[in-house]
Amino acid sequence: MTTPDHQSPAPDSSAPHSRDRIYRSPAGLAAGGLLLAIVLWLGIDALVFGHGRTPWLALAAMILVIPLVTAFTLRPAVYANEERLRIRNPFRVIVLPWGSVAAIRSGYSNEVVATSGTKYQLWAVPVSLRARKKAARQHTRATTQTARPGARGRTGTAPPVAAGPTRAQTDQIMEDLRELAETRRNAEHAQGEPTVRWAYEVMGPAVAGAVVLAILLAAG
Repeated sequence: MTTPDHQSPAPDSSAPHSRDRIYRSPAGLAAGGLLLAIVLWLGIDALVFGHGRTPWLALAAMILVIPLVTAFTLRPAVYANEERLRIRNPFRVIVLPWGSVAAIRSGYSNEVVATSGTKYQLWAVPVSLRARKKAARQHTRATTQTARPGARGRTGTAPPVAAGPTRAQTDQIMEDLRELAETRRNAEHAQGEPTVRWAYEVMGPAVAGAVVLAILLAAG
């Protein structure tokens, strides 16, 4: 599941201001926090109480693992406003003006297709087949209770339907993004080419940790 939030973008004199809608995965945030706590606990314990090469191995492993855990759990986010869609994936940041978005698709993964044909996955909006099935069951139950002969009581009103979503939350998010893309595609300030930036702030420490760890292991 993914929850939206709101955040004002940094001032930009070259484009009109609009408020970002931010989508992130609560499950990813929770898992990332738990994993980081475990890594720090084990790593600090090895640094303090380890002997010989153990503290150095623990330090190198932490330098490698912490950026990777952060990249795949805490970092992913999707920012959408009236001008563009910004996708922050584990190792890249993709900015697509709405005029450059050809399609927003949902299947076994959620992705955006640029007019050039390039596909970009939305890591922050993962597909949950379990949530889809649950929402489908709720929708079927609600439809059946409403359409069932004799469903209305003496008051002439239909009995209450059990509360619950009739659509998976991530599917609703994708529908909102599609609607935004359709309405803003031809807007003057929503034109331009996609840009992609590699997240060297994540990749650099991870590579450094991997190199140090490999050297320590090779040195025996």
